[in-house]
Formats: sequence, structure tokens, C-alpha cells
Amino acid sequence: MHDLIAAIILGLVEGATEFLPVSSTGHLILAGHALGFVGPRADAFEIIIQLGAILAVVWLYRDLLWRVARGGIAPGEPRRLLLALFVAFLPAAIVGLVTHHWITAHLFTPPVVIGALIAGGVAILAIEHWRPAPRFETVMQIGYQTALWIGLAQLCSLIPGVSRSGATIMGALLVGVARPAAAEFSFLLAIPVMVAATGLELWENRHLLSATDTGVFALGFVMAFVSALVVVRWLVRFVSHRTFDVFAWYRIVFGLVLVALLATGRSWITK
Repeated sequence: MHDLIAAIILGLVEGATEFLPVSSTGHLILAGHALGFVGPRADAFEIIIQLGAILAVVWLYRDLLWRVARGGIAPGEPRRLLLALFVAFLPAAIVGLVTHHWITAHLFTPPVVIGALIAGGVAILAIEHWRPAPRFETVMQIGYQTALWIGLAQLCSLIPGVSRSGATIMGALLVGVARPAAAEFSFLLAIPVMVAATGLELWENRHLLSATDTGVFALGFVMAFVSALVVVRWLVRFVSHRTFDVFAWYRIVFGLVLVALLATGRSWITK
């Protein structure tokens, strides 16, 4: 029963935070410690539920993805978007592959996550205040140079707690991409990034997968898929009329609360 409850909570956390600029990895680390769901088995579970979040984006953007897939060879906007996503994908793919084991061994800790949450919140407030006027209103207008900048910004998300979506969206805002287009480009970029990262994790942790965990893993997968569907739809509408400041303040307040808990020596944070 404990595993089923943990699967529901962690699946909802993954889907709800994966595409918001608040760091899904950071929330999963903290929630896993709070629930006592840690260790190799928990690592394998987190890999599986990420697939649920990815599938939600694929489903929501299936028409655009099909159009890009059909027109990806011929010159035109679909091919341009496909190549822009590839350019944005490369920096994190290369650096992440080289540094993956070191980051996992040294940075996947609650104190690092807490520091990144607060620093990321401050960065979002600063970018929202000083960002240039939008020049690109749709994802189809994003060129290769802009995509490269977004890809370089995504490197920051290799630090757990920074947020992949937060890094890519803020990077896009800095080069004049409108908020809705920045969010949608981040969603689309998540597909190759997360498929590559999840595929690598699955291969390296394949020995941890067991048929006895099928029910728990499937439940977490479904929860992540459903919650991600809701959040992705809501976020595009939200940022069409509002800034990302609310997420910045959430990160800062949440991080400071966790600092206070750390100061009291709460064992679930320091494990």
C-alpha cells in the first residue's frame, strides 16, 4: 500500500512539475526522501514515470509533430523547426553524456536542489524584468541561432533543481521569443532530450526493472501522463496573459522553507 501511495504522489509530482519552471527532478528528489521511497528501485521508477510525461506532450502536439515528420525533408517551416530542435538538443546531449555519471554521483542531493531552486527563482524575476521585446511569436519563427542559444541555456538544467523547462523558457525569453512560443518550444524540445536521457537511464538501470514492480510503475506512469496533460494545456493559456513571476516566487519561498527545515535537522531532507 505504501508503494502504491508513493507511486500516485510521485507520478502526480512528475507530471505536474516536468513542464513548469520549478524543477521536476528537484521535486522528485525531495518528495522521494519525504516518502522514504529512495534507492535503486526508486531511481528506476522515476525513469519510467518520465516516459508518461513525455507521452503527454507527444499526444497533445501530435498534429504538429505529424506535420513536421511529413514535411521534415522538403524545404519549409516544418524542416526549419525540426532542425532548430536538433540544434537546441545538441549541447545538453553532448555535455550531459560526458558529465552524466559525475552529476548523478555528486549533485543529486537535497541541498544542491534547494540552492538551485532559490537561485533559479531570482533568475526568473531578473529575466522577466529585463527581457527584450518579443520578436518571435510562434515556434515556426525560431531560427537556428536562437535555437542554439536556447540549447546552451538548457545546459544549466543539468544541475538538479534548476529545471529543464525553466532554463529553456528563460533562455528563449532572453532572445526575444514570446512567452507562449517559448513554452511550446520547450515542450517540443523535451521530447528528444527526455527520450535520450530516459533511454540512457533505462539501459544503465535495466537490471533494476522487475516484473513484480509492474503495477506500481504502471500506476506512476499513468499519473504522470494525466497530470502532464493538464499542466501543459494550462501553462500555454496561463503565460499568454501572465508572467512567470509566480513560479519564481514559488521557487524562492519553497526553497527558503526547505532551508529552515534543513536548519532544524529534519532527517528526510538530509538523507
